[in-house]
Amino acid sequence: MHEQINLRLPDKLLVSARQYAEKHGFGTVQEFVKETVREKLFEDEEVSKQEFALIKRLIAVSEKKNLYGTQ
Repeated sequence: MHEQINLRLPDKLLVSARQYAEKHGFGTVQEFVKETVREKLFEDEEVSKQEFALIKRLIAVSEKKNLYGTQ
């Protein structure tokens, strides 16, 4: 199960996040935030480039098909 959260950011931080996400190939600020949280939580664990690519594809498919939500 996945839980949705709401995150409020100051305007300047949101603008910077949007610019960073676009510049670095994230489809949305949400994808950028999720990846940043993952990096922070699992920074000691190494993930291969192939594993990372698979994770990104799974996230994209899940978002596209709306495979998660809240209750």
